[in-house]
Amino acid sequence: MLKLRVMRVRCPLVRECMAEFLGTFVLMFFGCAAAAQVKTSNETKGQFLSGNMAFSVGVMSAMYLTKGISGAHLNPAVTLSFCVLGKVSWSRLVPYSLFQVVGAFVASGVVYLVYYDAIMTFSGGVLTVYGRNETASIFATYPSDYLSVGRSFFDQVVGTGMLLLCILGLEEKRNTPAPSELVPVVVSAVVLGISISMSANCGAAINPARDLGPRLFTLAAGWGTEVFTCYNYWFWVPLVAPLVGAVFGSLMYLIFIDWQLPDPDQLERISTISEKLEKKKEMS
Repeated sequence: MLKLRVMRVRCPLVRECMAEFLGTFVLMFFGCAAAAQVKTSNETKGQFLSGNMAFSVGVMSAMYLTKGISGAHLNPAVTLSFCVLGKVSWSRLVPYSLFQVVGAFVASGVVYLVYYDAIMTFSGGVLTVYGRNETASIFATYPSDYLSVGRSFFDQVVGTGMLLLCILGLEEKRNTPAPSELVPVVVSAVVLGISISMSANCGAAINPARDLGPRLFTLAAGWGTEVFTCYNYWFWVPLVAPLVGAVFGSLMYLIFIDWQLPDPDQLERISTISEKLEKKKEMS
């Protein structure tokens, strides 16, 4: 093991970007593989809940794998939020986001190879975005026919805002923090909750890398430019809306929770008073 340590990357940023790449790869592999299994089997080997649960398991697994190196953002919207809140340097935003997109791209490629025969059999060899046998939705997200662009944008803002609102306080010691070793489990549960309640409209991407990486892969793998031009160039919605939602959710957390919690010194005084009262009760 000591000899292998010579392979340790010395640059912290490179290590962190490697972790973001691998973490996003794991997240997307679970999710897209489940989607491929459900789609190509006509829901005989999985159903709506399967993909949602697979993405959640992917989040949990990726966080346990990489949290100690980069914090396991796995999502440019999360990285943006942490930059806005001063938890992460702004210099990390672009590198993290780039490697998250690449991780999602590579994961899509691996899923494509694993399920190549199933995809070709299901689609009849015609890779398309529309129709009963479309397979593009295995990888990227697309809106339901009834949905307007404005409503889908709002959908993604709300979904990502909920994500950040629910995870920002998990390690806040002034509140009710989750045990450090259980944070990935709680985050995955939050993602599952959002997925099963908000994916009907347009897939609940809530993550620009989760959508852009696979969309770029399908562009290169044979689905063509239709993956970007379909639904009146809808592709920009899951790229921009989650970023807006992340900032909105972060501000909501600051205004309603963070700024209302007791200061550390005040919390210490309250704790001391509580301890004294407990001792008095014991003595009496």
